[in-house]
Amino acid sequence: MRKKGLFFLLFISFVGFSQSKDNDIDSLAIELAFQEQDSLKVKTSLKLIKSLYEIGSYDRALQYVIESEKLSNTLNYKDAQAKISYYKSLIYDKKGDYINAISGFSKSKDLFKALKDTINIAKVNNSIGVLEVKKGNYNTGMQHTLAAIKELESTNLNNELNIAYTNLGNCYYQLNDTDKAINYFTKALNIQKQLNNTTDEVSTNFKLAELYSIKKEHRKTIEVYENLLANEAINKSDLAHIYPKIGSEYLKFNDFENATKYLVKGYNYNVKNERSDDFLEVLNSLGELNINKKRLKIAEKQLKQSGALAKELNNEKELLRHYLLMKKLDSIKKRFDKAYLWQQKYYELNTSILKKQNKISNELVTGNLNIVEHSSFDSLINEKETSVVEIKPTENEIENRENYNKLKILFYGLLAALAIASTFLILMYIKRNNSIKYTQELEEKNVKIELQNQAFLEQTKHLENVNNVKDKLFSIVSHDLKDSLSSITGFIELLRDGSLSREEFENLIPELSENASNASLLMFNLLNWSKSQMQSLEPKPTLFDIQEVFEEKVRIIETRLESKGITIIDHSLRDFVYADRSMIEIVTQNLLANALKFSKTGDTITVANHISNGSCIFSVNDTGVGISKSNIDKLFKSNTFTTNGTNNEKGTGLGLSICKEMVELNNGKIWVESTLGVGSTFYVELPKSKPKR
Repeated sequence: MRKKGLFFLLFISFVGFSQSKDNDIDSLAIELAFQEQDSLKVKTSLKLIKSLYEIGSYDRALQYVIESEKLSNTLNYKDAQAKISYYKSLIYDKKGDYINAISGFSKSKDLFKALKDTINIAKVNNSIGVLEVKKGNYNTGMQHTLAAIKELESTNLNNELNIAYTNLGNCYYQLNDTDKAINYFTKALNIQKQLNNTTDEVSTNFKLAELYSIKKEHRKTIEVYENLLANEAINKSDLAHIYPKIGSEYLKFNDFENATKYLVKGYNYNVKNERSDDFLEVLNSLGELNINKKRLKIAEKQLKQSGALAKELNNEKELLRHYLLMKKLDSIKKRFDKAYLWQQKYYELNTSILKKQNKISNELVTGNLNIVEHSSFDSLINEKETSVVEIKPTENEIENRENYNKLKILFYGLLAALAIASTFLILMYIKRNNSIKYTQELEEKNVKIELQNQAFLEQTKHLENVNNVKDKLFSIVSHDLKDSLSSITGFIELLRDGSLSREEFENLIPELSENASNASLLMFNLLNWSKSQMQSLEPKPTLFDIQEVFEEKVRIIETRLESKGITIIDHSLRDFVYADRSMIEIVTQNLLANALKFSKTGDTITVANHISNGSCIFSVNDTGVGISKSNIDKLFKSNTFTTNGTNNEKGTGLGLSICKEMVELNNGKIWVESTLGVGSTFYVELPKSKPKR
């Protein structure tokens, strides 16, 4: 009821004010019609033009401008000519005629300079500054506005100061200089309060709230918006803008209750206008809210709608936010390939935005903008035209010129002599250089021959090593693989002949399983080693969850763990790495097999992972027999090195060599820490994203 009464009073006041304004204009028009063609008539006409301009009657004001301009020119009334030209330019600016506006401002400034009217020069500079900034010419605009401010601050021209401060605030906002932008918008806000200009107050508060948000001063942002909500001058359009903004700010503090309250209001205010930037912000914020509350289906639906709308509206800021939210959503849903694509899109768009911002900054820098506030006012007032004066040379100058010509001839003579001497020296240098070059070529040939000999010796040594490895492999295959397969074959023959009872067969199953596992791992390592020797290992990296790999590989060795009486503890966490999954599965399987091989009954194997400097480090720890310091250095070498397990298990000695090669192919590293008799821990470090080249 109180609000309705206030609105009624404001409406009555506005109607009364409008009627009063119209009456003043009518009175001035009547007074003008009966005045003689003199300076008094020009002054009345100027009052009428000002009144018409202030109520937005630009066409009618322009008619009086043209008539007054003719009269002031006839009377040679300089002050009136300057003011009429200024108002004419203001009208052209309002009508969007940039060329005539700039031309008129320039003319009026020249007239005010002749009159030494510093206040009106400041007004013109201020108007030019606003016009140039509106056209995107920040360099020129800021120079003129800064030139005007000193004079304006020494007067009580609050309307002009409001325009100047707001203009500079907008300039620094475009340049991403948030501190200076806040400073000027705050000054403008103080002036607006004095003028009781509620429309500009609301607009300036919106800018300040956005700047505080950019500076991550979210409490201040919320305070500005809540003060606006308490202001009775704001309308529905303002509320439609405020609710999404304040809801987004509460989200940054994880205050979901307040965020929900304001975002729901923002949705209701904007749902009828589904093609607005405010509705887009509501959709993105609701999507983020629902992700945090684990309502993923609703969040995905809202974010799909916001993504399409952001592209339609070409709103790069909200599209950037949409990409981040989609990445977060797909990561939670374990769609890591899609999450990676959203991350790429975010990076590309963010780079494009930064380039645009840098372009504006560079334009201002290359324009040699002198941002020393208040210092350039006098230089703009005292601009003078320069004229060309013809100066005849004196007798001394003629004599100097003759001496200069003589010196010039002597200089050219010396230059010619120097050229001849230089040519002779160059020919000598070329001859000497040729002989040196011939000697160097001979030395290079000798060096090449020596290098070829060294390469031949190294190749011979490499072939010998390969033959040694081949011989050892054949020995392993003939011994270990033969033993395992013979044992399996023997069990099968006994079973087929009926020599074994069911109870005896069941007792032998663990041993049969162990032999089969040994043979499988042996073949597995031999196959991968042979592939690496043929240089056919090509990693195909993707994003995958390392915890899934642990779970899968632990499941494979569960039976062998139980038969050997070993406990396994899984401390792995959900985390994703960027690597070839099949290779990392091979590494994990080898490390678990080694831990099992060298552990005794009652020992423990622990798997775990954690994040370090943007990488994922996982480990396989056992409380088994440990490794001596002398043997640690042999583990990852290309030569085969193996020892028997606690149950006399055999191996190829190739497993850790293959592990090292596969980890390094995926831009990672592997190492071991061990104490003899206490146990061993193998560590693997892998990247979480595609490494930068």
